[in-house]
Amino acid sequence: MPHMRSYTIGRAARLLGVSPDTVRRWADAGRLPTRRDEAGKRLIEGPDLAAFAVALATAGADDDGADEPYSSTRNAFPGIITAVKLGDVAAQVDIQAGPHRLVSLLTREAVEELGLAVGMEATARVKATNVHIDRGE
Repeated sequence: MPHMRSYTIGRAARLLGVSPDTVRRWADAGRLPTRRDEAGKRLIEGPDLAAFAVALATAGADDDGADEPYSSTRNAFPGIITAVKLGDVAAQVDIQAGPHRLVSLLTREAVEELGLAVGMEATARVKATNVHIDRGE
């Protein structure tokens, strides 16, 4: 089982397509759970960020982040994995990239080799009708 990642406020902001101040406001308001590390830095657990990203996208843009645009460079969508569905041979991976939900169908073997799991950072790369997943570090 892969190590579950925690995200800093700044990294979470980048993945959600908003400013770090917006993420801090959401955390301060109790909308996004955080914890503090040994140095006192606020961290967000990967599964919590994944669930929040889905809820945020489902609710649509709100007053806290509506003025902050989300952009992608050359069809690369950095985001967070929100679902992994494994079949015998095939798999489905869902990524929430800011307000965008991207779904990729790939082999189960590829998912296992990359160690993809809910709450992990990943980048969806889109070319024509194919979506390729690059594991984030």
